Amino acid sequence: MEDQAVCCYRHPDRETGVRCVRCERPICPDCMVSASVGFQCPECVSTGSGTGQPPRANAPRTVAGGAVTADPRLVTKALLGINIAVFVAVYFVGDSLTDALTLIGKAYDPNLPGLVGVADGQWYRLLTSMFAHQEIWHIGFNMLSLWWLGPPLEAALGRARFLALFLVAGLGGNVLAYLLSPQNMGTLGASGAIFGLLGATAVLMRRLNYDMRPVIALLALNLLFTFTFAGISWQAHLGGLVVGTVVAYGMVHAPRDKRALVQWGTCALMLLVIAAVVVVRTVQLNS
Repeated sequence: MEDQAVCCYRHPDRETGVRCVRCERPICPDCMVSASVGFQCPECVSTGSGTGQPPRANAPRTVAGGAVTADPRLVTKALLGINIAVFVAVYFVGDSLTDALTLIGKAYDPNLPGLVGVADGQWYRLLTSMFAHQEIWHIGFNMLSLWWLGPPLEAALGRARFLALFLVAGLGGNVLAYLLSPQNMGTLGASGAIFGLLGATAVLMRRLNYDMRPVIALLALNLLFTFTFAGISWQAHLGGLVVGTVVAYGMVHAPRDKRALVQWGTCALMLLVIAAVVVVRTVQLNS
């Protein structure tokens, strides 16, 4: 009498001779997850690999150790949405909202009974100014750059690391503007964060041994515009570029066995430097 065929427990139409080493259920090649000894089924992997590693230890990772996701543009699209929503709000509300979001060191506001600015305790301006634009050409250029640079970086770094890169680079650009710009000069826009993404793109392309000439040409062109045209905050551009480059280098060159420590440690170090600069400039403006 012939033995009854054994089929995969997830695909009953597929015969197999392999069983999960943990639960002994039959599994076909599509359901096999390699373990230290033999193969495991997807359910056993999801509840613990049995090798002392976390359940997601066998999941594919990006070059920076981030999780591979189905939509590598999710954070980029969210950032685009926030910037566009704030732009629309500024358009309808007017100057009052613009004045509330703008990065400014310390200045007298004739519409208020006193001073305004970061040095007067309005720390939030270092963040809100990253998402506010007043001119259509400004937001258009920044959002096109974000859409072009963001998805490849998000796919390579992972969502959390990409978001950290964007925010820390943006803060770095704003803090250098806070330090070096006249105290009553306002700064708006995500340009510092965009320059941070541009620096990160150069770091990533170098790490992957890609042709560097396109990104170097783009960076040189943007720096030319930065230092040639009036009304552009070169401080925000330069600060974002430097901080973004440093953060990206720590993320893509971190050793595998200390990846999280080096990556998040680099972000923390940049934030400490940013905080120190803010304190120094605040003391200076309030002296």
